[in-house]
Amino acid sequence: MAKLYFKYGAMGSSKSAQALITKFNYEEKGMSVWLIKPGTDTRDGADIIQSRIGLRQQAQIISPEDDIIKEYHKAGDYDVIIADEAQFLTPAQIDGLRTLVDECDLPVLCFGLRTDFLTHFFPGAKRLMELADSITEIKTICECGRKATVNARFDENGRIITEGDQVMLGGNDRYTAMCHRCWVNKIKEQKLCQ
Repeated sequence: MAKLYFKYGAMGSSKSAQALITKFNYEEKGMSVWLIKPGTDTRDGADIIQSRIGLRQQAQIISPEDDIIKEYHKAGDYDVIIADEAQFLTPAQIDGLRTLVDECDLPVLCFGLRTDFLTHFFPGAKRLMELADSITEIKTICECGRKATVNARFDENGRIITEGDQVMLGGNDRYTAMCHRCWVNKIKEQKLCQ
C-alpha cells in the first residue's frame, strides 16, 4: 500500500542527500523514480538537486502554477515520486501528490523544511503535516549539542535576522541550524547590544 511520506529537518540535516540516496535505492531495485523539485529553489541550478556532501542529480522543475497530476502524466509512468525542497510546493500540489498516492497507488516521498527562519510553517510543509501518512524528522544538532529545530537566518555580520520575506534562498552562507534556546538567547543578546 503506497503512502505519502514527509521527511523534514532543519537546514543541514542531510535532506537532499537522503532524497538522492533513496532515489538510488529504488533504481537499484529496478524501479523508476520521478525526481522533482520546486522552481523556487535555484541555488544549485534550476533543475539540479545537490547535497552538501556532493551528491547531485538532475530533477524536473515544478513551477507554482503547475498541476502536479498533469505533470506526472506528461512525464511518463514511474514507480515512485521523490520531491526535494517540498516546503516550496503549493498546498494544491501537495493535494495532487496525495491524489497520486490514493488513486495510482504510487509512493510519494517528500523531503524538506518544516518551518522558516521565524519558526512558521511553510505552506507546502503545513499541508504535508496535515496529509502525510508518515512524518519523520531528520535530525541535526545545534553548535551547543542539542537537537536543532530552528533555521536561523543571519546577515553578513553574523546577526540573526528576525524579519523579512519567508523565502530567501541560501545555504551555509545565510542560514544555520540552531536549537530553540540558543536562537532565543542570541536574539536577546543582540537586542541588549543595540
